[in-house]
Amino acid sequence: MEGELNAEKYFKGRGSQIKPENRFLTNHYVSDHIEGIDEPMIQSPFTKLFFENPKTIVNKVSSPDVGMIYSLNPYQGCEHGCSYCYARNSHEYYGFDAGLDFESKIMVKRNAVQLLEQLFSKPNWKPAPISLSGNTDCYQPIERKFELTRNLLKTFLRYRHPVGLITKNSLILRDLDILEELAKDNLVKVFISITSLDEKVRRSMEPRTASASKRLKTIEELSKAGVPVSVMCAPIIPGLTDHEVPAILKAAADRGALSAGMTIVRLNGSVGAIFEDWVVKNFPNRAPKILDQISATHGGKLNDSEFGRRMKGEGKVAEMINQLFKTSLKRYFAGRTIPEYDLSKFRRGGNLNLFEQ
Repeated sequence: MEGELNAEKYFKGRGSQIKPENRFLTNHYVSDHIEGIDEPMIQSPFTKLFFENPKTIVNKVSSPDVGMIYSLNPYQGCEHGCSYCYARNSHEYYGFDAGLDFESKIMVKRNAVQLLEQLFSKPNWKPAPISLSGNTDCYQPIERKFELTRNLLKTFLRYRHPVGLITKNSLILRDLDILEELAKDNLVKVFISITSLDEKVRRSMEPRTASASKRLKTIEELSKAGVPVSVMCAPIIPGLTDHEVPAILKAAADRGALSAGMTIVRLNGSVGAIFEDWVVKNFPNRAPKILDQISATHGGKLNDSEFGRRMKGEGKVAEMINQLFKTSLKRYFAGRTIPEYDLSKFRRGGNLNLFEQ
């Protein structure tokens, strides 16, 4: 960390320090005459929960470079508060902002399990891997209380349906009993995301996530239990975390990870302003270099929406990062493979087949 943060102006435990305007709203709060206001307009908020009952819970993923067919998000918004999170923009569709609102106003989809059962019971449903979660972390802090993810996993197990999980939280070990049973039939894959091994960087950039040491321990415990686990070195922040790629892959491989993936950070929509504010406040001396290198991987812009390029970038900086990843992958994961899903185990209606052994 560089310099000293102004404690009165910095909200500890929050990745975003601002409330950017919602592009869909016409009215906004402003402070034209700040000297006449006794209290600051923006304060570090307490987490507030909203309960909703959506009509569907499984979404088909049309993006060709995401690596999933279907996604399921039991929550909207995420207390983890990662300053770079691409999912922040989706909060604007609910009338909130992508900054502090995203990590403090969380929607709980309390009928998620019932909707998943309804889907699996449809006669025309064909089993295909469903990822928890494509948008926000299914093991964020409130999962400890609501257990939506655990009950969804129970449903996947009962129907013998393939499921993938990606998380930054060691809370996933709570559900090891279910994951072990799914793994016996090749019905689960787990991806643990690690952005940095530097705890000072992690604590500021991803304030309410598990530490890197806990995530590595999670990889180790999952592997010992026979649950196939991979590490996602994502997103890589050029000029800030890119040099950590070999160390992250080695640490994950040493603890039993079977494969690794990566993405380079992209800062679309309101995320650009949120991340820029964060990096200037936390790394004032390095901020220009970091932002310049991110831009260099996306054609001179912080954002990038072009399929194929947006995840891995382009240009010399991106080439160096991708080559570093490929070299590290070959060095630490040679000869390792992750088993394919077994789609034949699906039990329509959740009933045991009479001819099944």
